[in-house]
Amino acid sequence: MELKSNIPSGPIADKWDNHRFDMKLVNPANKRKYEVIIVGTGLAGASAAATMGELGYNVKVFTFHDSPRRAHSIAAQGGINAAKNYQNDGDSVFRLFYDTIKGGDFRSREANVYRLAQISLNIIDQAVAQGVPFAREYGGLLANRSFGGAQVSRTFYARGQTGQQLLLGSYQALERQIQAGTVQISTRQEMMDVIMVDGVARGIVTRDLVSGKLQSHTADAVVLATGGYSNVFFLSTNAKHCNVTAAWRAHRRGAGFANPCYTQIHPTCIPPSGDYQSKLTLMSESLRNDGRIWVPKDAGDSRPARDIPESERDYYLERIYPSFGNLSPRDIASRRAKEMVDAGHGIGEMKNGVFLDFKDAIARLGQDQISERYGNLFAMYEKITGESPYKQPMRIYPAPHYTMGGLWVDYDLMTTVPGLFAIGEANFSDHGANRLGASALMQGLADGYFVIPLTIGNYLARVSHDSVSDDHAAVRDTEREVTERLDRLMSVNGNRTVDSFHIELGRLMWNACGMERSEAGLRDAIARIPELREEFWRDVRVPGSAADLNQSLEKAGRVADFMEFAEVMCHDALARDESCGAHYRVEHVTDDGEAKRDDENFSHASVWEFQGVGNEPRLHKEELEFENVQLSTRSYK
Repeated sequence: MELKSNIPSGPIADKWDNHRFDMKLVNPANKRKYEVIIVGTGLAGASAAATMGELGYNVKVFTFHDSPRRAHSIAAQGGINAAKNYQNDGDSVFRLFYDTIKGGDFRSREANVYRLAQISLNIIDQAVAQGVPFAREYGGLLANRSFGGAQVSRTFYARGQTGQQLLLGSYQALERQIQAGTVQISTRQEMMDVIMVDGVARGIVTRDLVSGKLQSHTADAVVLATGGYSNVFFLSTNAKHCNVTAAWRAHRRGAGFANPCYTQIHPTCIPPSGDYQSKLTLMSESLRNDGRIWVPKDAGDSRPARDIPESERDYYLERIYPSFGNLSPRDIASRRAKEMVDAGHGIGEMKNGVFLDFKDAIARLGQDQISERYGNLFAMYEKITGESPYKQPMRIYPAPHYTMGGLWVDYDLMTTVPGLFAIGEANFSDHGANRLGASALMQGLADGYFVIPLTIGNYLARVSHDSVSDDHAAVRDTEREVTERLDRLMSVNGNRTVDSFHIELGRLMWNACGMERSEAGLRDAIARIPELREEFWRDVRVPGSAADLNQSLEKAGRVADFMEFAEVMCHDALARDESCGAHYRVEHVTDDGEAKRDDENFSHASVWEFQGVGNEPRLHKEELEFENVQLSTRSYK
């Protein structure tokens, strides 16, 4: 495996513009000769498909939902970052770039992050033109609020529904192209594998989730926009269908997987209320603008919040991080919450949360103002818990959320497999070891609207492809391998449900590779995962038929891939013998409890090459160069 990042030369502020000029172009008439497959219809996939269709490419887009509007992007709540500096508070493209590099604990590629900050300006203009109803100030300018890891207000928002509104914009742009005939959409189709012809990605095999029929689809290039893998933990803020299968299938075909251990824990989620839960619910980070986080000073204090006087409350983030306070980055805020709960200061019936209190904000601004900002989030919380945040503090606790790791991509967003691209959360490119809040929507739309439509042309203009027929040997072989895997799942006929295995894997991963990691815990997990995987293939029970609607079979395939992926994730966490961002190794902690980096030995992206199931993956390294920011100890105090 060869890692060529293909970062353009020249000053960082000029790299993207120079690269766009140096790219080989496909003229409008020739674009109609190319077919592109896009898998996934969230913000990244929908925006990419809409833009490529508008440019004239023949686009085939696939989603396992019944509509692109059901993509997980709809669940993003708090906002989208952009360096517009409407607040005149000191923001700039360079400051957004710097905050993102620093927030990722100096473990991301400078060139990609700077491009993201540049394109953020265009994203807002695009969304406004599409009619996204961003909040506005009295004078008419778009409103901004703050998010963790920044001391400026750069987050544009539509109440607590920002992801939904942005998805509606990209979805409508996509539907326009579907009507125009440039995009062909296939719903309720799950990608099962990548078709490789002479080492180049030339298509995919899908399974119709209603009929069970396998189909092959060929093209000149394949784009994966399939999201993240936090459901490896079973309990997460992700939608239940989110999985690693598309990325893992690509990895098995030769695509390097970068930094899989970089998984973000979101500090503002509703705590679990029992062992029966199948997912966790996110409460937007935007709530930390006006909510204050605290716990009782005395361990074991079980009094209701209203009975605990101010003098007996510990606003621990404000105490430890006076400069950033409640808007400390997610990894830091999450670890501090865990420390408080582990020390006996947890609240609620299960003592597994901390308070997020709006009493002061309501007194200062009035309930109507708070309702205008967060009303739908408060309603969601009350519906789930039966408690009104207007009358008593929310209960929150960290939970698995976003994944910074993903398929390795170069500056053009192409993986180590020629012709195979990855965009949005499916790639590793922009966030390092910790994503700042409100940057996921920014990256997905930057990749989809403004990067991949250009860079894929740079690839297509440089290669010549013969058409791949449906009876090509590579197509038939890939279909056969998919069929054999499905048949194997159906034939086990064991005694345990798919969910029981997923729950067991999730607990193992949470304990060994969650908020805290240790060498002993990771080595134990690496030993236990193969045993659990062997038991899965010996004792899982998948009822029904493969030739029909079968959600148990869908889940079984995804959990089988999690069983393989989890091992690589733990290998990555073990090999990275330092703490950085959300990767917190207990052996590497500063005196004041912060992550302790080792820049001399680990200023690189770890890229893993598949060596076969059960075999230790092979590690490659992309060295990270910092020419525009100075490596420093990350401090938010």
